[in-house]
This record gives sequence, structure tokens and C-alpha cells, in this order.
Amino acid sequence: MEGVISSFRRGARTQKKHQMIIRVKDVDDKEKAKSLINKNVLWKSSGGKEIKGVVSNIHGNKGYLRVQFERGLPGQSLGTKVVLSD
Repeated sequence: MEGVISSFRRGARTQKKHQMIIRVKDVDDKEKAKSLINKNVLWKSSGGKEIKGVVSNIHGNKGYLRVQFERGLPGQSLGTKVVLSD
């Protein structure tokens, strides 16, 4: 299953570099998103670097996911694809 990195998780004045908001292709509501909690996520950079993460919770009512990565992702990762697996 594939998703796209939509944004950093952020507040009014802060940005959490280890947490990202992910939009998954066929997930468009809260109930479908809840079934993806605790799935593994893998992001690959253009240079071949891989950073792993885990879906920690849902974000909002439209099926977006909050993913916590083991290391912070660079700003160039916004809009790129991630792969979800079991």
C-alpha cells in the first residue's frame, strides 16, 4: 500500500521533525484509517537511504495518518511516496 507525505506534524509555532502526516491512496475516512494503526512505513530517499516509521494514530476525519519515524525526515521528503507494510 502506498501513501504520500503531506506535511510535518506541527503546531502554531513548532514543527515535529520525527512525525509526519501521511495521505494513503484509498483511505478517505476515519474508520479505514483506524485499521492501519501500527503498520510499518518505509521512506526511501533518491540517494538510497531508508528511514523506517510506524503509524501511531489517525489525524483528523479525512483518513490521514500520523507516522512516527525513527529519525527526522528532511524537508525534501514532502510530497514523496512511502510504502506501508505489515
